Amino acid sequence: MAGALGPEIREKFQAALALSRVELHKNPEKEPYKSKYGARALLEEVRALLGPAPEDDDDERAAEDGPGDQAQGAAEPRDTEGPGAQRVLRLAVVEFHLGVNHIDTEELSAGEEHLVRCLCLLRPYRLSLDCVSVYIQAQNNLGILWSEREEIETARTYLESSEALYNQYMKEIGSPPLDPTEHFLPEEEKLTEQERSKRFEKVYTHNLYYLAQVYQHMEMFEKAAHYCHSTLKRQLEHNAYHPMEWAINAATLSQFYINKLCFMEARHCLSAANVIFGQTGKIPATEDTPEAEGDVPELYHQRKGEIARCWIKYCLTLMQNAQLSMQDNIGELDLDKQLELRALRKKELDEEESIRKRAVQFGTGELCDAISAVEEKVRYLRPLDFEEARELFLLGQHYVFEAKEFFQIDGYVTDHIEVVQDHSALFKVLAFFETDMERRCKMHKRRIAMLEPLIVDLNPQYYLLVNRQIQFEIAHAYYDMMDLKVAIADKLRDPDSHIVKKINSLNKSALKYYQLFLDSLRDPNKVFPEHIGEDVLRPAMLAKFRVARLYGKIITADPKKELENLATSLEHYKFIVDYCETHPEAAQEIEVELELSKEMVSLLPTKMERFRAKMALT
Repeated sequence: MAGALGPEIREKFQAALALSRVELHKNPEKEPYKSKYGARALLEEVRALLGPAPEDDDDERAAEDGPGDQAQGAAEPRDTEGPGAQRVLRLAVVEFHLGVNHIDTEELSAGEEHLVRCLCLLRPYRLSLDCVSVYIQAQNNLGILWSEREEIETARTYLESSEALYNQYMKEIGSPPLDPTEHFLPEEEKLTEQERSKRFEKVYTHNLYYLAQVYQHMEMFEKAAHYCHSTLKRQLEHNAYHPMEWAINAATLSQFYINKLCFMEARHCLSAANVIFGQTGKIPATEDTPEAEGDVPELYHQRKGEIARCWIKYCLTLMQNAQLSMQDNIGELDLDKQLELRALRKKELDEEESIRKRAVQFGTGELCDAISAVEEKVRYLRPLDFEEARELFLLGQHYVFEAKEFFQIDGYVTDHIEVVQDHSALFKVLAFFETDMERRCKMHKRRIAMLEPLIVDLNPQYYLLVNRQIQFEIAHAYYDMMDLKVAIADKLRDPDSHIVKKINSLNKSALKYYQLFLDSLRDPNKVFPEHIGEDVLRPAMLAKFRVARLYGKIITADPKKELENLATSLEHYKFIVDYCETHPEAAQEIEVELELSKEMVSLLPTKMERFRAKMALT
């Protein structure tokens, strides 16, 4: 690169860069930006020494262009060898650093002005080896700035423009370009081609990372996942990652694949997260991470807990997906569907190799082997029987215990409760695969034992929604246990008083918690709402239906009590029918339960009349 450069300019610029790198906590507490302001003053001196920017029609046009016009359809790169061009390039580099400086000190409008000026100066040269890296970095910073303003379309345009320019440059030129720090260095101090390449690829990786965030914000989830995967893959390839951050991003990506029911891809992301997280504290400190990640134990344990929660979701969703594919219309195991899925299993295994080629793959060599070793211990095909489901359950439970080590009820109430609810859900779905009814009862009992203590400690005023969720879940667990005990009793010729007492006890507990849930919907005057909110409509209708059914299941030898129970049961069935007549949207939420309620509304009065007649005769 030609063009004489005086020692004063060079020294001031290097001093400005050194001050820019000073960490905020090393400044005085009352002047956190002292070093940034010092760097800014030096950069402004350098700009003054370089002289004013030349007037140029191209620059004026660039100022009028939108961000998307500034990297598209680039002409042949203008020659940057002349002294005039060199001064323009150096001025642009100073404008770039001033822009970043102002953004770092939270002066966003001023930062934007400097970055736009940088782009204006560089526009004619943007595809040249001297300028492309600065140009892309300026656009990346503007993309982040507009994203923080929640002007996502503008941010997207800048970032997509950077991506297009990178691709065009690599296709047409390809040589490692100059880094922004090199424009003020003597020839003998310039970076090696290898270092330039490393820095330029890092700039592009950042571009992809920011694009992933923007697409996520725009709910373009497929694109966001693609860019997130590309970012993670490139970070590994270029050995430019922080293990803890990389692992949590990979684990987060797994959640996208879980929601898409792509379990092989999700398993790969989580396995890679485990392996890379294991490197935390073993990677030496760098310019970007002056302190080793292992020096922050609280953050380490938090991230470990977050990755564990992603594993829990993997196990739970895979088991629940298997349940959905094998259950009949009342939620029990359908043996015919189970047989069909067994027949399909062989086909799934035969296709495994081709699926693997489409799956997300991270790492090469030893790293790839380490990730595969974790993967091989975890199934990705839907479990078809209790033993296969139990494998996933035990893995999920292992991560429940790991997550609870950090997310304790003291300090992390909501997170802790969510982990416990997931643990309960694991037991619930495992019970679906269990054929022994007594053992199923014990699984539901375990759920109740872990859920009941939660609502004792929760203030319903602050945790109303969580309280409702838990009350409903406990009620349903008691309800399932009662159904199982009734089924066990039905198989006996003469159920003893102990079983009858147990059924009634479970019934009473289920009623208690359903009633607590329904009472939580009442207004401050204890009046039940005429219009039930959309967010609780289905659970409220289900609670009413199950309360009606529970009253009909109470076993009693007292005819008067029996009649009272039937009347209460009818009252709840009638509520469902009447509510759905006046609120058609509710009918869509509980189609099956509504039909059964209508049936019971027509049958129960006759049954009650027969009962009264029988009582009158005795």
